Amino acid sequence: MHSASLDMTSEPFGRNIIKFTIPLVLMSMLQILFMACDDMFILGLFVGSQALAAVGATTYIVNLFINGFAGLAVGVNVVAAQAIGAKNDEVVRKAVHTAISSSLILGVVVVIIGEAFGRLSLEALNTPSDIIDESTLYLRIYFFSAPFNLIFNFASAIMRAKGDSRHPFIYLTLSGVVDIILCTGFVLVFNLGVAGVAIGTLLSQVFAAVLSVSYLLRTDDETRLVLRNLAIDIKIFKRILVIGVPTGLNNMAFSFSNMQIQSAINIFGSAAVAGCSVSTTMENFIYAATNSIMQAVISFTGQNVGAGKLSNVSKIVHLSLAFTFVTGTLLGTFVYLIGYPMLPFFIDSDAIGYAMSRNLVAMLPYGLCGVMEVYAGVQRGLGKGLAPTIITLLGVCIFRVIWVYTAFRAVMTIEMLFLSYPISWSATAIAHYVCYRRYLREMTERANMIK
Repeated sequence: MHSASLDMTSEPFGRNIIKFTIPLVLMSMLQILFMACDDMFILGLFVGSQALAAVGATTYIVNLFINGFAGLAVGVNVVAAQAIGAKNDEVVRKAVHTAISSSLILGVVVVIIGEAFGRLSLEALNTPSDIIDESTLYLRIYFFSAPFNLIFNFASAIMRAKGDSRHPFIYLTLSGVVDIILCTGFVLVFNLGVAGVAIGTLLSQVFAAVLSVSYLLRTDDETRLVLRNLAIDIKIFKRILVIGVPTGLNNMAFSFSNMQIQSAINIFGSAAVAGCSVSTTMENFIYAATNSIMQAVISFTGQNVGAGKLSNVSKIVHLSLAFTFVTGTLLGTFVYLIGYPMLPFFIDSDAIGYAMSRNLVAMLPYGLCGVMEVYAGVQRGLGKGLAPTIITLLGVCIFRVIWVYTAFRAVMTIEMLFLSYPISWSATAIAHYVCYRRYLREMTERANMIK
């Protein structure tokens, strides 16, 4: 086993989960910081608010693709982790070469779709006429990063599948630093504005892809990439899609439901928009922690399923539930407590009340969100992609849309709007738990019959 990898199929699970999760948390938080540096700092400070708005107008479109890529990477992670756990080197090798090959093809498809429909998508979102040209330019350049983004995501998924979360963190950090340097140079030295930020982002994605592929070319285990063996194994590709596509759609649906919540926030005016925006930024850092634990659950479960050690799954889930609930609750409480001292530095006094209301209702019980994520993650680790997606779509996305048009319409307060978060987390977590127990029981019974 590679020196950077963890033994995911043996005790101590608690220590190994923490060791695996920390780089993922740091990686997610760095992504948030790097994006903020590009948009808020470089454009806002050196170009102007119109350039910032032009890039901001592309956020929902960009997030749809990023979330879709992340979902497909989960499929790669599960397939590779199960093969590694089963010590089936041949399937591991096919999974690696299928993942990298398909990332190139899917990336080209995204480029074609993005170039064809980028401006139409912006028009459908009612992007203001004074920024739509710059927004379109940003998207057209950004979409060329899709193949490299997918390569990095799929390669990182392979690394995580064998217990290596350190190298993806290192590569993302290096590419983030390169991104900031390039964006600053293109904006300040070459005066390229929005195009400069897009080109910097594109080149940093190329850099991240090169680093991750170089790692796979050099590694000395079954995940080694051999360029002449690049090919798509149809059977493995279908398994990746069975798990990855529902997960990607699940992630993309969150963006849609958040758009509905945002439209309701807009009713309260610009102060509410500003306050809730800052609160959402705070939440992103907490979500980075809870989502990273969910990623660990997927990898650990996948390897143990492959190794035939189904009895370990419950131990992994129980430890992960404890970690995510404590982490989410402590961080949510921390965000709430620092609200009044910190918020005046970012927003006006009339917006602070809205931010604190959101922090009270949605941040204090954030441990529930982590519980929901763990139960969804373990199902994906078991190889079940469709069920957790349907449950999340119904319990979170559709529920919140219905809540906006029923409960919120009846009691139009910001607190009532955000009450949909803890309620949907709780209900969805219960449904995920029922399915997880059913799947684990069925798989255990089949394994016992084979024995």
